Amino acid sequence: MHDQDGTDLTVVDGHGVPQKRRQSALSVTDEAAVQAAFQKADSYARSADAPATLRAYRADWEGFAAWCGTHGFLPVPAEARVVGAYLASLAETHAPASLRRKLSAIGKMHRFNSLPWNPAHRDIQQPLRGILRQHGRPTRQAAALTMDILKQLVATCDLSARGRRDRLMLLLGFAGALRRSELVGLNVNDVARTTDGLTVTIRRSKTDADGEGARVGIPRGRHPQTCPVLAFDAWQAVALRNSGPLFRRISVAGRIASEALKPYAVQRILLHRMSLAGIEMKALSPHAMRVGFITEAYNRGVRDEDIMKHTRHKDLRTMRGYVRRAGLITDSPAGLVGL
Repeated sequence: MHDQDGTDLTVVDGHGVPQKRRQSALSVTDEAAVQAAFQKADSYARSADAPATLRAYRADWEGFAAWCGTHGFLPVPAEARVVGAYLASLAETHAPASLRRKLSAIGKMHRFNSLPWNPAHRDIQQPLRGILRQHGRPTRQAAALTMDILKQLVATCDLSARGRRDRLMLLLGFAGALRRSELVGLNVNDVARTTDGLTVTIRRSKTDADGEGARVGIPRGRHPQTCPVLAFDAWQAVALRNSGPLFRRISVAGRIASEALKPYAVQRILLHRMSLAGIEMKALSPHAMRVGFITEAYNRGVRDEDIMKHTRHKDLRTMRGYVRRAGLITDSPAGLVGL
């Protein structure tokens, strides 16, 4: 048997009985369904990078395009020597990490538009190497929030709604070694009470692009003032929410909003608490809580693998970077030479 287009639709089974072959789906393709499938794929493709990453790429690309416009160059497709000249123009004002990010943004724009791109081209790499050689600078590292400083910050948190929220943020951020995006991304039902403490489910993080999630255990504290479990109960007693964001904005009048805090609010809270405690500390960032946990755990003899399991580090070298800084003086062989 033949279809209207001449395609044979008849086959013979194992017993020699003619059977009608199923018509290929491709021959009766629904154009609307195909377009819908492509649009769905495009939608997922756009969500492959975090919004903050996309904003940074967009800003970097717009900076490069503006520079090209000023100097009469085509930004896309960009010649390798033009990219090298652009990096050179930023050598004295931008850090190496910033230059690499800008280079990545230029490359992403080319790859997204299926245009040729070779970041290893000598007209790009040679200027970049020269810049790093002449203008390289140490990577700025976040200071560690020690237990002593943490206790001083917690002591500034009163029993108001703001004080309860901030105490929980400080203790949960430190005990869970959480990033600020992980903190503000927590929902109430991501934190579960157990007989021994809390279990915190981190649904997505910086190093978990696939969204597999992770769970962190937070035991009860030895002291009421620094116990994360008591801090959670105290905040919940005034927040009165069983769902939605765990950490919410609070108005000047003390009213708890329904919206979650933004990531930048974590640093503002840290700085505010440090001001109340009368502490001056340079290079403090929300990452200080995570770094502080790692250094404190190391100083108390916790094994590398146990620290990594808790902090969810996938690269031992990254975690050991914090550990080396923690023991830079105490583990120095210079203390053993008899000075």
